[in-house]
Amino acid sequence: MEIKYIKRVLLFVLFCIASKFWGQQKVSGKVITGDELDLAPVLVVNISGNKSALSDMAGNFEIEAKENDEIRFVKEGYYRVDKKITKEEINAPFHIMLRKIEIQIPEVKIKYKPTGNLAKDNQHYNESRKLQALKSEMEDYMRSPLNQPLPNNTVSKTFTGHDFNAGQVNLFGVFNAVKKLAQPKVTKANYNETQDFLRRVRNEVNLNFLKRYGMDEEQIDAFLLYADKTRSLAKRYRKDFSISVVEYELKVAFAEYSKTHKLEGIQE
Repeated sequence: MEIKYIKRVLLFVLFCIASKFWGQQKVSGKVITGDELDLAPVLVVNISGNKSALSDMAGNFEIEAKENDEIRFVKEGYYRVDKKITKEEINAPFHIMLRKIEIQIPEVKIKYKPTGNLAKDNQHYNESRKLQALKSEMEDYMRSPLNQPLPNNTVSKTFTGHDFNAGQVNLFGVFNAVKKLAQPKVTKANYNETQDFLRRVRNEVNLNFLKRYGMDEEQIDAFLLYADKTRSLAKRYRKDFSISVVEYELKVAFAEYSKTHKLEGIQE
């Protein structure tokens, strides 16, 4: 008796597992529109299973479905496609081709045939007095002041669809905010801070480009004071010292310095 009971339990468990596995089957593939510039997603709907999904920007899709389910592919501006899933398509990806809806331009029929007589033809094509009066009244109405408030020019949430950005963290905004907070505040340097900064420039920045112009140590010190005064180096970079940035600033200052100060030239 106990053995039969155990067998029934095992069969029930296996049946539940098989049913769950069967219910979670998925089909996948790619939707092709024939237009490489059209990257909007396609709505994929399992009509039989009441499931829906969107394809990615490349047209790839995946949706829960089983054999004989009817899948519908919908995209604005294209003919929709309905497809019944076969057993082979459950295990292998397949392609769906959407055709673009043709835009038909209404035919324009010219009822009046010009005669060549300007007076007669002009009388035919001129607007009637009633139409002219109506247009005049409409123009006066459009120019008149607004007496009633305009309606709120917003779309109802019922038709806007789901906002996928709702509740999401703007990572770029957080990164920029953290980066901005991490940068030290620029403040005016006092005498001691300026001297410490210039001493660091002397020790860490390559100043050989100044020596190539025959500048001695005293002239280099004078130039560094000039560069700090004109480029506000200590104020801007004493808290955020970057050798490459400071060296670039020195070369910019030297380009102006060489215009007003006589130098001996490059030494070989």
